[in-house]
Amino acid sequence: MTDIGFTHVALPVTNLDASIAFYGKYANMEAVHRRTDPKTGENVAWLTDHTRPFVIVLLQEPNVEHKLLPPAHLGVACESREVVDRLCDQAREEGCLNNGPADAGPPIGYWAFVTDPDGHILELTYGQEVALRVQETAKEKQPAESSV
Repeated sequence: MTDIGFTHVALPVTNLDASIAFYGKYANMEAVHRRTDPKTGENVAWLTDHTRPFVIVLLQEPNVEHKLLPPAHLGVACESREVVDRLCDQAREEGCLNNGPADAGPPIGYWAFVTDPDGHILELTYGQEVALRVQETAKEKQPAESSV
């Protein structure tokens, strides 16, 4: 099988294990690949939530010079407002809640920003209409059925 389409986003991190733990807790992701690059000595991990063929590639580096900061962020959909609230409570206790939770109504929904160990922003959401919008546009692109 060959990959087609959008497969990953790569982020520099300073502590691979801390970042894997953060994305496991706040985005329900796990490492499906780890390696040390033989040329650079850089530690690498691929994280997925197993909902689609997509990974976040974490690249361990001595420092992170370009953080993913608002308005830039990664977004993860949660199964309910209660899950967003629970994760926000955890983030508040751990000192990494950046903003929210807040309800912006459709199509944005209920959201909050949390900050990963290197300062990158992860958005937790419930009720965003991403899947709905993608499904609607996919239907529009389908060829009309022939009546022949």
